[in-house]
Amino acid sequence: MTEVFTERNYSMKDINDLKQEKTLPAILEALLFIAVSPVSITQLASALGESEKKVTGALDELDSYYSESRGLELQWHGKKVQLTSSPEFSKIIEDFLGVEVTTTLSQASLEALAIIAYKQSITRPEIDEIRGVNSDGVVRNLLSKGLIEENGRVEGAGRPILYVTTSDFLNYFGLSSLDDLPTFEVQSTEENIAKPILKD
Repeated sequence: MTEVFTERNYSMKDINDLKQEKTLPAILEALLFIAVSPVSITQLASALGESEKKVTGALDELDSYYSESRGLELQWHGKKVQLTSSPEFSKIIEDFLGVEVTTTLSQASLEALAIIAYKQSITRPEIDEIRGVNSDGVVRNLLSKGLIEENGRVEGAGRPILYVTTSDFLNYFGLSSLDDLPTFEVQSTEENIAKPILKD
C-alpha cells in the first residue's frame, strides 16, 4: 500500500553536511536560481560561511561552465551577480512565453541612457549639459521603466541626484556586464553635427 504523506517528515540538510556532499558552485547555482534580484558576493559568502575569495573562485568556475554552449549565464551588475538566460535565447523564450516586446525607447531616451551607461554615476544637469537639452522627462521615463536608478547625491549646492543603470538595463540590451558595452569614440564638435554620439 502506498504511504500517504500528510506532513513533511524530513528535515533540511545542515549547511555543513550539504557542503560535504555538493560542490560550492552547485550550491551557489541553487541560490542564484531562486534569487529575485542581483546578489553581492558578500551576501553569498555570509550565507554559506565561506570567504569572499572562495565564493568568487566558485563563481568563476560556474561562469566557465555556462560559457560552454549553455542556455544560462552569470550576469554582473557592479559587484552583484545573478543567474539569467543567455541573450541569444531571448527570441525563442519570448515566443515560448507568448511575450511581445511592446516597450520601445525613443531616440531621446536612448541618447540619455547611453550617456548614463558610459558616464555613471552622473547627475541630470550633467546629462543636460552633454545632450544640450533638458532631460527631466527622459530621466523620469527611464526611471519608470527600471532601466536606471538613483545612486545617492552629490555633496554640494543643491545636492543633485546621481543616476546609474540597473540590472534590467543589462537584460534589456542582452549584456552580461557593463564591460560588454561597445567602445565609443569622442568626436570633434564639427563631426558631432547630425551624427550619432556613440559608435559601435
